[in-house]
Amino acid sequence: MAAGEEHYDALIVGAGFAGIYSLKTLRDDLGLKCLCIDQAGDVGGTWYWNLYPGAMSDTESYVYRYSWDKDDLATYPWKEHYVKQPEVLGYLRHVVEKYDLRRDMRFETRLVGMEWDGTGWRVRMQGRDGERVVRARYVVMGLGLLSKQNVPDIRGIDGFEGEMAHTGKWPGDLALEGKRVGIIGSGSTGIQVISEIGRKVKTLTCFQRHPQYSVPSGDRKVTTEYRQWVNENYDEIWNTRQRIFQENWDKGNGFRFMFGTFNDISTDAEANEGACEFIRSKIDEIVKDPEKARKLKPHDVYARRPLCDGNASSGQSYFEQFNRPNVDIVDLKETPIDQIEAKGIRTGDGHLHELDVLILATGFDAVEGNYNRMRIHGREGKTLKDAWNDGPTSLFGVHVPDFPNFFMINGPLGAFTNQPPAIEAQVAWIASIIQEAERSSSSPVIEATKEGQEGWSELCEKLAADSLFWKAEDNWIFGANIPGKKRCLRFYFGGMSGFHEELRKCVANHYPGFIPFAQEHATTAKM
Repeated sequence: MAAGEEHYDALIVGAGFAGIYSLKTLRDDLGLKCLCIDQAGDVGGTWYWNLYPGAMSDTESYVYRYSWDKDDLATYPWKEHYVKQPEVLGYLRHVVEKYDLRRDMRFETRLVGMEWDGTGWRVRMQGRDGERVVRARYVVMGLGLLSKQNVPDIRGIDGFEGEMAHTGKWPGDLALEGKRVGIIGSGSTGIQVISEIGRKVKTLTCFQRHPQYSVPSGDRKVTTEYRQWVNENYDEIWNTRQRIFQENWDKGNGFRFMFGTFNDISTDAEANEGACEFIRSKIDEIVKDPEKARKLKPHDVYARRPLCDGNASSGQSYFEQFNRPNVDIVDLKETPIDQIEAKGIRTGDGHLHELDVLILATGFDAVEGNYNRMRIHGREGKTLKDAWNDGPTSLFGVHVPDFPNFFMINGPLGAFTNQPPAIEAQVAWIASIIQEAERSSSSPVIEATKEGQEGWSELCEKLAADSLFWKAEDNWIFGANIPGKKRCLRFYFGGMSGFHEELRKCVANHYPGFIPFAQEHATTAKM
């Protein structure tokens, strides 16, 4: 080892839900020497940056947390049915302090590049004290699905003289009260922001690329009786997640409405149109101005990420915001943005929408976006970006051939589901396969085969083949929201029970999608 280099058993990149649990598991359960780095100033991952008004999880509070700490499940407070950004961040900080994880974390530290040297990874990092090199046998990437901001390429955007912010990197001191605000984007984030700020700003102009099917979240304060029921039933909740999701769907929110009413909404066109027509009728019922209602009504398939709206603090749903005289909508298909000017946005009809603040709720370069900005070199200098030239893929959303001892959490073709359970499943898998490999060799090499990756890709394609998700325009799930990004499958649609079963079968069949763990060690010994 060169002088000045640090050595670790495992380097973990990212200190959100995935990185925190990876550090705890690999350090405390496996006894590995670990370092967790993050370019942010503290823990939280996505929830560190997403400070925008109205930011909340679209999964209920009692399952948007780790399942492995029974004491925390019963005692840690959550006051509403949907957990908000400050509460999520506070919860993650609490877990880090409780398990003394911060001593093995390094913040304001960015991964610059990494290379496989035959026995481990040589990693270059840029931190507060300059660039340094560390070596690690294993690297675990917890970069997050939705963390690389998508900033639209709009003519004149750099010339805007007001304040501008992307929701994925929100300045905490940005004041909106009494200002003329424009927002581009009406996905999950846009709907949350609009629902929260409509009553606060002087004017709010919503530049809508695609109208959305959104249903009320059903958010409300948690009663003592409800919390007691949850605490008494946590074992059953975590052991039978599918039942819990079904119960939740019946109480209202986007995922519930899509998957909990008629289970063929995502596959059968006629059933899908029935759901679409119901939501369109609710928009007509709620929105008093028929022109606003017309613009808000979607007419494509109900096959994007299921959205829910409504915050406890605003007291009104997303669609109700457009009954406010200060809230208007611009349909960008009818009047597209011509350019952004110093004083606001000029649309194709020649009108200048004067703005003090411009909010970009334009989403993310999802799944592989953060990986592509890094120089990651596997065997024989092969880059991860080159490996994904025909579209990002993997085995289990975790492993990539030619990149040994390299693990992704929420990599391409991971499970499309509530994030904490998916993260726990993948972290547990990574820990178990490391344990198994270290039983086989003192210098184990864990690497998927090309055949293993291809088999997983084929299964994912088969599961998604009949899904109407493919038909939604500019669907980020397939990468279609980013100009020039390859449109391809990026998720496993078999549910968490199916995902767990595939992992179980892999172990039972002695890891058929992997090169034998001791193979490279044996080969090296002969050379």
